[in-house]
Amino acid sequence: MKFINRTKELAALNEKWEAKTSQLFIIYGKRRVGKTELVKQFLKDKPSIYFLADKRNHIDQLKELGRVIGSYFDDKILVKNGFQDWLGFFEYISSKGNTPLAIAIDEYPYLVETDSAVSSVFQKGWDQYLKNSKVFFVLLGSSIAMMESETLIHGSPLFGRRTGQIFVNPMTFANSWKFFPKKSFAEFMGAYSITDGMPSYLLQFDADKTIKENIEKKIFAPTEFLHNEVEFMLKEELREPKNYLAILKSISWGKRKFGEIVNDTGLQKNIITKYLNTLERLHLIEKEVPVTEEKPEKSRKGLYKISDNFFRFWFQYVFPFKSDLEIGRYVHVFDQLDRSFGALESLVYESVCQELIFDFERRLFAIERVGRWWAPNKEIDIVGISEREQKIVFGECKWSSKAVGTNIFFDLQAKAKNVQWRKDKRKEFFILFSKSGFTANMIKLAKEKDNIVLVDKNKLMD
Repeated sequence: MKFINRTKELAALNEKWEAKTSQLFIIYGKRRVGKTELVKQFLKDKPSIYFLADKRNHIDQLKELGRVIGSYFDDKILVKNGFQDWLGFFEYISSKGNTPLAIAIDEYPYLVETDSAVSSVFQKGWDQYLKNSKVFFVLLGSSIAMMESETLIHGSPLFGRRTGQIFVNPMTFANSWKFFPKKSFAEFMGAYSITDGMPSYLLQFDADKTIKENIEKKIFAPTEFLHNEVEFMLKEELREPKNYLAILKSISWGKRKFGEIVNDTGLQKNIITKYLNTLERLHLIEKEVPVTEEKPEKSRKGLYKISDNFFRFWFQYVFPFKSDLEIGRYVHVFDQLDRSFGALESLVYESVCQELIFDFERRLFAIERVGRWWAPNKEIDIVGISEREQKIVFGECKWSSKAVGTNIFFDLQAKAKNVQWRKDKRKEFFILFSKSGFTANMIKLAKEKDNIVLVDKNKLMD
């Protein structure tokens, strides 16, 4: 399959490569997000070496690295004997002349697990042998916590040596859709509501099968890797996955306030705080505050939400039904899916609309930040603002089989009056997103007003 997207990341890497100077580049992100494929695309037209670390002891790793490096340089002795230590690797590369060479070490955290001193040795090797070379040295890792502690944060052994870093995020909705170009917007929304923008998950789904068929064959079946993916990822990243599972389940089932999570899990407040901070750092949850808050970091209105579509799906339809799924009894799970999957799609559609709104800035304004807004008994799906232009847009996202009518617009207009941001100075816009189009009266009203924008699924209605 052709490589999709990652144009910005590749451009950043290639710009560094063109400098023809030494580079120590850190690439990290969640497992299955596409880090390895990104690096392989970068390496493919360059003099390069790729090494995938694993969980063997460091002696075996050095032998394997020697085989890979020796094969590249046609060094039969190195292929046979390997490296004796990590500094020997750096010294060997340095001895091969000052010509451009890219070297990528994938799953770097595995090296750290087998030899805790490895980052300190890499620091010494970089400073002593490669700092003034033309080597483009890339370290990749799926353990976000370990990549940060070993390479990025102040006090880490390699801190201050890196010349660049990329945190690889899941793909956008628009780019994820390119995996299934024949699917309609509504059809792909079902798949995206499960797979998010994770290339590895998207590739598991069969474009010729229905969503239900893919769920049954690729997620519900205990033999498939997606069935146990969440537990596997948590065990890889965390020491106490049991408590994290409890917290993630609580949030995915609608317990979004701190106090609700405490009551639901029964864990102590100080422990919950630590765990929530860790989950945020791992990009598994995020803390939302109303987008108009002047100091969001100090806001007391925060609500937690699962930021990974697959995690959300898994906690709703796999985790609670593990016993049934293990023996192939899917009927109860599909009953639950039939009742509530539309609500999950609706939730994901809101986040997709927050992504899509930037496609329509020419009809609105240059949006500086976008998010949700809420107050007691009131909520607005999308609010986008520009401090510089003193402009604000209010949006509603309707994942419904009914066409959106003027009643939805007037309700949104009424809720907008409760938003205090720059109330006496702002210019207001409104944007409505709909799965099923708009009524004739709503289309007529939008044509009469220059501050109303209608979006049918993902297409602007002129």
